[in-house]
Amino acid sequence: MEDTQPAVVNYAPQRGSVELREIPVPEIGPDDVLLRVAAVGVCGSDLHQWTADHSWPVNYPVVLGHEFAGTIERMGANVRGFQVGDRVCSETAAVVDPDSPMTRIGRYNLDPNRKGFGYGVDGAMTRFVRVPGRCLHHVPDEVSLGDAALTEPCCVAYSAVAVNAEILPGDRVVVLGPGPIGLLCAAIARLRGAEVAVVGLPRDAARMAIAEQLGCLPLSPAEATAWAQQRDGLGCDGVVDAAGVSATLQSAMEMVRPGGWISKVGWGRDPLGFSLDPLVQKNVKLQGSFSHTWATWERVLQLMASGALRVAAIVGGRWPLEQWHEAFETMHAGRIAKSVLVVDTTAN
Repeated sequence: MEDTQPAVVNYAPQRGSVELREIPVPEIGPDDVLLRVAAVGVCGSDLHQWTADHSWPVNYPVVLGHEFAGTIERMGANVRGFQVGDRVCSETAAVVDPDSPMTRIGRYNLDPNRKGFGYGVDGAMTRFVRVPGRCLHHVPDEVSLGDAALTEPCCVAYSAVAVNAEILPGDRVVVLGPGPIGLLCAAIARLRGAEVAVVGLPRDAARMAIAEQLGCLPLSPAEATAWAQQRDGLGCDGVVDAAGVSATLQSAMEMVRPGGWISKVGWGRDPLGFSLDPLVQKNVKLQGSFSHTWATWERVLQLMASGALRVAAIVGGRWPLEQWHEAFETMHAGRIAKSVLVVDTTAN
């Protein structure tokens, strides 16, 4: 194994401060594995750090990439339940405080000291990444490593729709934003038996076509408002706000029925310029949704293995690591929903 490796590095808080650099192959501790990366998904947060319009702290310079899968190359002495060569994917909570009250109750995703791959510690847009053994999950034989790399966004969507929202068969649900998370939220809401509309703009045509393939109604904002009112004029049962802007929360409040819910999973750093009184008047539950825990990962992997959740449907293109810029540009332009960087072409 060589001592250095190419990596996609975000090196400063200015727009465009991402480049391919040579970095050392990381050393591992007794509780870690060295993971040979097979594939890594490009997340909207990677793009936000690239364009410098993110709202979270970043430890510069940092290797991007928190959606990944691969095979175990080396293991620390304390790692149990895995072997060298195992096919695995990894959770994103690279650093957590084991004594945090949130960690102690199993909600380590909400530990205030949590640091994730790709912004807090080096991520997986490289050949080898250091991963704590507690983050690992076995990839079922039925799931390719290319698909397993996208377990993480599936878990984000599962948390937003199946953990932090209450959906009954026959409910009418609107998803705002046809990005990867929005599309996956729509797919999981469909699995729970809901009628689902995905809301996008004319520039989202390619992504809206995917929504239709997933069995959802692709609608404009005006069409979605009318669709939400069709049954009895009171609105839809729930709204998933998966758009990366703040203003869509106002649309969500307009569409949801009294006593309904809004699950907000999309980030938006801009301040709100409207009243939240409709939440009070309608007695609406507004639920934030962030990250995921071990149980969600296991459930999502089983959904992928069974074929119920077809994550490949959102992938619009795959690029080698060296062509990261084209992968970023293509996804950022909205021409596809999801880019994937293929690092190890021999993995399956």
